[in-house]
Amino acid sequence: MTLPDQLPLFPLSNVVLFPDVFLPLHIFEERYRAMTRDALAGQALIGMTVLREGWQRDYEGTPPIYATGCAGTIVHHERLQDGRYNIVLKGVARFEVERELETGAPYRVAQVRWHAETDAEGTRPAVTRVRRQVETLLLPAVARGEVRLPTELSDQALVNAVCQAIDVPIVEKLALLEKPDVVTRGLALLPILERLLIRLSGSGQVH
Repeated sequence: MTLPDQLPLFPLSNVVLFPDVFLPLHIFEERYRAMTRDALAGQALIGMTVLREGWQRDYEGTPPIYATGCAGTIVHHERLQDGRYNIVLKGVARFEVERELETGAPYRVAQVRWHAETDAEGTRPAVTRVRRQVETLLLPAVARGEVRLPTELSDQALVNAVCQAIDVPIVEKLALLEKPDVVTRGLALLPILERLLIRLSGSGQVH
């Protein structure tokens, strides 16, 4: 897929999408119904971004957002009778918002710069090592049935899926997305997981 220079934005306060990870969404606001219709008529891409603190004051307008986001492609959609949608996105690539555009659309559109995930042959052993470190940390919780690790995922997808699933403040999760590659991201994830496992030991859930 050739990624476009312009992308519709879907800013939320509590969600960070990561490459190769799935995200179910319920689309009910009229402007985002229009965004979904337009996306389905085109490349089926939506840019997920994160609202900055204080977004409530201008939610119906253009509240401030963080510049880093992740585009997702619509891999499943269901249009309900009243016009709402249930969709599933799969993370495709990270991007940086360069500037927002006036397009006349009821939703926000931005010119973006894409950030590819590094996947050179030389990095794959390092990604595998990080995956094994993540799995080792989570092994006791897996053994207790508190966490399920989808072992069929690629190394990169598993690391990113754990980043998306963990229960941490949104800015901490966004900081993981901002890492330049999955190895750096995974190494930053490890101390977060250690902290969560200590805090949540015995509570029954890591996410």
